[in-house]
Amino acid sequence: MESSAQLVILAGLAIGLVYGAVGLLSGFCLMSSMRGFLAEGDGRLVRTYALAIAVAIAASQFLAGSGTVDLGKSIYLQPTFSAPVLFFGGLLFGYGMVLSNGCGSRALVLLGRGNLRSFVVVIVLAIAAQMTLKGLIAPARIALVQVSQTTVSANSLPSLLAALGPGEAFSRALAAAAIVVALIQFAFAHPAFRRSPGQIAAGVLVGLLVAGGWFVTGYFGADDFNPVPVTSLTFIAPIADALQYAMLSTGLTLNFGIATVAGVFVGSLVAAIATGRFHLEGYSSPRHMLRSAGGAALMGIGGVMAFGCSVGQGLTGLSTLALGSIIAIAGILLGTTAGLRGVLRVQPLAAA
Repeated sequence: MESSAQLVILAGLAIGLVYGAVGLLSGFCLMSSMRGFLAEGDGRLVRTYALAIAVAIAASQFLAGSGTVDLGKSIYLQPTFSAPVLFFGGLLFGYGMVLSNGCGSRALVLLGRGNLRSFVVVIVLAIAAQMTLKGLIAPARIALVQVSQTTVSANSLPSLLAALGPGEAFSRALAAAAIVVALIQFAFAHPAFRRSPGQIAAGVLVGLLVAGGWFVTGYFGADDFNPVPVTSLTFIAPIADALQYAMLSTGLTLNFGIATVAGVFVGSLVAAIATGRFHLEGYSSPRHMLRSAGGAALMGIGGVMAFGCSVGQGLTGLSTLALGSIIAIAGILLGTTAGLRGVLRVQPLAAA
C-alpha cells in the first residue's frame, strides 16, 4: 500500500523531469504555438502541440480500451459538469496566458532557466487557484457550477457514438482514430515541421508522458485500500498544492501532482545549466510586472473553473475524449486568440 503510493510519487517526479527538459529544449507551449501560428507565420510549434495531442489520445485510449486504466475515474469523465463554467474558465485562462506570456507549465520551465518573472507568475497563480478551489472565490465558483451544471448520459465522444448504435470498443477506436489521423495529417503537412526532428520528438515525448501519467496513477495506483486519484499531467491545482506543501508540509501528503511540479522545475534547471541557457532575468517595468501578475491570477482562477490548463485540458483532458474537455479547450483557444488578435489584443510592452 505504501510502496504503490511511493512509486506513483517517484514516477510523477520522473515524468516532470522529462517534461521540464523537453519543454526547455523545444519551447513546447500552447501560447507560443498560437502566437507563432497567428502572428508570426511560424507553424512548427502548433504542429508539435497537435502531434502531442495525437500521441496522447492514441496511447491513452489504448490503455483504456485494453482495460489497463479506467479513465472514467478521472475528473474529466464525470457524468455531471457545467459547460458554461468550463468555457468561461477556459476564456479567462487563455487570456491570462497571453498577459503572462505563457501558461503555468511554461512558467515552471522558464523559472528553471532563471526567469524571475516566472517566479511571480507561479506564486500568484498558485494563490489565485487556491482561493478559487478552497478560499474566498470558492463559494462564487460553487454557486455558478450548481446553477449551470448538467447531468449527461454521454460525457465523451466514444460514449456519444456508442449511443447511436455501435459498440463501446468500436466507438472508442473510431473516435480516437479519426482525431489522431486528422491531427497527424495537420502536423506533417507542414514542410518546416517535417524538417524539425527535435519538434517531432518533443511532440511524441510529451504525448507519451500524458499516457505515462495515466498508466502510473491508474494502474500502479489502483490500490483497493488506498487508491491514488487517476490523473496525469496538469498544473493548476498541482502548483497550488505544491506551494501549500512548501509552506505547510507537516500534516500534508505528497502526491503525483506535487512531485510532477517539482520535477518540471528541476528538469528545466538541469537542462538549462547543461546547455548553458541559465541566466537571470526580470521585469522591464512595474507595468510589465502588474500585467504578468494579473495574467497569472486569471490563469489560476480560470484554470480551476475549467478543470485544467492548456496541458491539463489541452492534452490530458483531450486524451480522454471528454466532451467537457473539448468545451474547456475551446474557451482556452478563444481566450488566447482574443489576446493575440483583435480589439482585445494584448499590446507589446514596447508599444505601451
